[in-house]
Amino acid sequence: MTQQLALVRRELWEHRSIVVAPVTVAIVMTLISLAGMVTASAFDQEIKMAILAASNIVGDAERQAALTVFFLGTSWIFLFTLAILTVFYSLDSLYAERKDKSILFWRSLPITDAEVVLSKLLTVIIVIPLVTIAAIIVTHLVNLGVSSVWIAIKGGDAGHLVWGSVALLDNWTAATIVTFACALWMSPFIGWFLFVSAFAKRMPFLMAFMPLVLVPLIELIVFRSSYFAEAVFGRGGMMPLFRGMDMEAFFDEDRMQVNEELINLVAHLDIVQFLTSPSLWAGMIVCGLLVTAAIYVRRYRDES
Repeated sequence: MTQQLALVRRELWEHRSIVVAPVTVAIVMTLISLAGMVTASAFDQEIKMAILAASNIVGDAERQAALTVFFLGTSWIFLFTLAILTVFYSLDSLYAERKDKSILFWRSLPITDAEVVLSKLLTVIIVIPLVTIAAIIVTHLVNLGVSSVWIAIKGGDAGHLVWGSVALLDNWTAATIVTFACALWMSPFIGWFLFVSAFAKRMPFLMAFMPLVLVPLIELIVFRSSYFAEAVFGRGGMMPLFRGMDMEAFFDEDRMQVNEELINLVAHLDIVQFLTSPSLWAGMIVCGLLVTAAIYVRRYRDES
């Protein structure tokens, strides 16, 4: 365990993008929010009327729904960044140590190839999602703080309009569940990228994605089927975590109100169905086989 922690810490030292990328997105999101507030300040009278209406007319459920939509938009941008970061880190992690010859140094230490590869897998599955979740939470808090100051300047009650309506625990719990669920669900691709990173002599990005394009094309031409393409490109849409939402039930047109029970994000997640899905465990088995192959390749191939 101590060696694994040290190896994971090494990954953070050598791949600063794990921290830099989420921090950059957080800064950009905050600047966009500030820019929006500055732009909206030009309509001072309309803003004050909107704040007054939000205080006296709009209910707590409607304000919570509006803040939840804002949180969802922010979180999905971080998840998109997480996907890109995962791909590039996985493809570079084992390839880079051969390219810069640092693998010679690490092989001189009493560390097995399995420990090294597993540390990179743990970095992708656990560390990068944790950094992403931390960036989401900090971004939410900063944006709420900035919004509170802006609303107070405009004469509104930030404690009532913002902090009294926002469901922080629900949003952060849902973001945490979805982030780790995505990492587990896409684990076959992570295993594939690690294997390619250990195997490729050059251009690991091309070697990783070229089979994913050529194999479905050959399958379609030769066998007139698309099973592989559906399994690969359709996996993201098959994740059995989300329950369907009935938009008509979400908004009560008779009372012109939002259904409070449907605002809860965690209630739209089916964790049991996700954890008991055969596709999840089949994907994790595939990931395990590919990671094992990556360990074997790292152990027996040369450092060129």
